Amino acid sequence: MTTSMILEKVRVELGERSYDIEIGTGNIVTVGARMKALGLKGRAGIVTNDTVAPLYARAVTDSLTDAGFEPVLLVIPDGEEYKTLPWASHLFDRLLAMRFDRNCPLVALGGGVIGDITGFVAATYMRGIPFVQVPTTLLSQVDSSVGGKTGVNHPLGKNMLGAFYQPEFVCTDVATLGTLPEAEYLSGMAEVVKYGVIYDGEFFKWLEDNRTAILKKEPDAVARMIKRSCEIKALVVGQDERESGLRAILNYGHTVGHAVESLTNYTGYRHGEAVSIGMVVAARLAHKSGLCGREVEARVEALLAGLGLPVKMPALPPAGVLAAIAIDKKSEGGKVKFVLPTKIGEVVITKEWDESVLLEVLK
Repeated sequence: MTTSMILEKVRVELGERSYDIEIGTGNIVTVGARMKALGLKGRAGIVTNDTVAPLYARAVTDSLTDAGFEPVLLVIPDGEEYKTLPWASHLFDRLLAMRFDRNCPLVALGGGVIGDITGFVAATYMRGIPFVQVPTTLLSQVDSSVGGKTGVNHPLGKNMLGAFYQPEFVCTDVATLGTLPEAEYLSGMAEVVKYGVIYDGEFFKWLEDNRTAILKKEPDAVARMIKRSCEIKALVVGQDERESGLRAILNYGHTVGHAVESLTNYTGYRHGEAVSIGMVVAARLAHKSGLCGREVEARVEALLAGLGLPVKMPALPPAGVLAAIAIDKKSEGGKVKFVLPTKIGEVVITKEWDESVLLEVLK
């Protein structure tokens, strides 16, 4: 039996909506006790997928039962293509049939897709019910479980339907990465690299210097990079919860990344893989636009490639990519805002980019 241990704690400061990210090993078994300590009780829905359920549903179910909850397992298929309104509606149907009331909490057990759809359902069911994040992928542990962005995809764009809705707390069990496929682990590394580019040049340098330890999943290195990633996101979200300004820097790489995902029907690339491509495109666009030196583009591309992530645009029609970008949520006054690096650790948010330069980069 794995001993439960909290290694680190990061606070997301949002006034009365503040909450903790608890980073540990084996701490998935503490979920029920932590929820009880927060005053939650009664029936609790565990939303997960058919890949994660056989691995961790029992541990969470037992934890909730031991804490006096009545757990109910809600399993959906695994994949980004299931983060849709019809599958959210399926969850609504189940909750209504079981007469969940507005005090019944949900537990999101899984990766980013599960966290996003569970948060969306929690935000909208009876105008809002409590929910808890238990992320089991690196990508969700360092990014999507933190900050309260929830949503589902629409055929015309990723995360077009959603809400800002904060969890009660986040339980990050680093031990769950032991069952994560290598490609999923590497996908999560794209978001880790993102934090270095947008906010912390020293962290980016640390990632370059510790790439071997990261790829070997050495526990100290993994815990350190998860904590620093969460700290950066918590700092940004704490200053701009609803993306009216600073928080938009977290979208670095996502403008083109989301276009790649939607144009490949959410099955061609994992989210982190698409974001990796988007980060390289954005760095190249910044360089060709005179915002940064060639070394910025080179370092971003080299680190991502060194971590086994894709860095080249797939064979998609540039006009199609531009069309997908045009309906991006981050557009303003008909012009999409790009997050572009000026140096490692610093970016600008700008609508002043040249379409012909972007087309050149995309080709």
